[in-house]
Amino acid sequence: MVEEYQSDFLVLGSGIAGLCFALELAPKGRVTLLTKKEDFESNTNYAQGGIACVSSAEDSFESHVQDTLRAGAGLCNEEAVRELVKDGPPLVHQLIDWGVHFTTTSKERTEVSPQDLHLYDLGREGGHSHRRILHAKDLTGAEVERALLDCLRGHPNVTFLEHHTAIDLLVDEDRVCSGAVAMDSFGEEVKIFRAKVTLLATGGLGRIYLHTTNPAIATGDGVAMAWRAGLPVANLEFIQFHPTSFHSPSGDTFLISEAVRGEDAILRRIDGEAFMKGYHELADLAPRDIVARAIDTEMKNHGHPHVYLDCSAMSPEFFAERFPAIQKLCNDHGVYPPHDWIPVVPAAHYSCGGVVSDRNACTAMPGLLVAGEVGHTGIHGANRLASNSLLEALVYSHRAVLSA
Repeated sequence: MVEEYQSDFLVLGSGIAGLCFALELAPKGRVTLLTKKEDFESNTNYAQGGIACVSSAEDSFESHVQDTLRAGAGLCNEEAVRELVKDGPPLVHQLIDWGVHFTTTSKERTEVSPQDLHLYDLGREGGHSHRRILHAKDLTGAEVERALLDCLRGHPNVTFLEHHTAIDLLVDEDRVCSGAVAMDSFGEEVKIFRAKVTLLATGGLGRIYLHTTNPAIATGDGVAMAWRAGLPVANLEFIQFHPTSFHSPSGDTFLISEAVRGEDAILRRIDGEAFMKGYHELADLAPRDIVARAIDTEMKNHGHPHVYLDCSAMSPEFFAERFPAIQKLCNDHGVYPPHDWIPVVPAAHYSCGGVVSDRNACTAMPGLLVAGEVGHTGIHGANRLASNSLLEALVYSHRAVLSA
């Protein structure tokens, strides 16, 4: 006999979108959260760069909007972009209230008010005209996951079920979503989870590609379930390739954050020639799609298996302080930046399309909401601006809460 479970809210996925949704709704009802692996395993956990958020007097909402529209190659929904940029700062304040520790400008300053965003160390990444990336060194996603999970663990209204893979949405005869069917991979049994509201927050689909920065769980389950249920999907052809993933002959790749180039690292061919000035006026800080295509072109034109990222403009002390995780991963593979150049290649990184939602996180099916990378809001157009992903997940999980 198939076991059935009932709750007020069902969350599929444990990235920033699913966790924020659960945390906001836990005081209002029973929340069941399913995740394929451990509770911390998600694309969020692997996000190195940070969260784009207007945080300084030199920056402006309009500048962030225009940077996003330019990166999206004219295919963004401008009204949605403007709402995203404006709604972001208060929700970043909320993250800080929940215990996320972003890096500050002073080593002595450990406690900073959420209202004092100007006191945080702001990074710059490709496509951004200002420093506006709040980060926790190069482990931002892991820090966000840590803080949110700390808040949720032990909450009497929240049930975490790890190693449960959602198989299909439950759709009743009136075309209303009433939950999901999932497989318990430990018990090898199918279970039914019924809920008044279901949030699809299953993340991306990078693992359908040979080379990707995504974790093993990012196999596009959410998009597939929605498609099978007859929901519209859009812009799935716009897969963003991150320009700089570590190149290893064994195929053991990992992300080299765009923030490294934000600190003056330079892309070079194997022969040492810097090439990005020939492709874009922003050179190494051009939008991701332009940099990825430039690297691909140089590799093909010269028959090289990769290019290099030269970080020698940074001191060893600065690199170790700013990018400790990247340094350790590179060292584990016998590369010692900033002295050594890092071998890099483009890799599948982010799906700009997904399950179509409106600006309230609602899908075409009553009872089903969507937030994060699995959704298509129209914000990213053909190419996502760096560090807008966590921002979008934050804003749309909150909108999903309001809709729920």
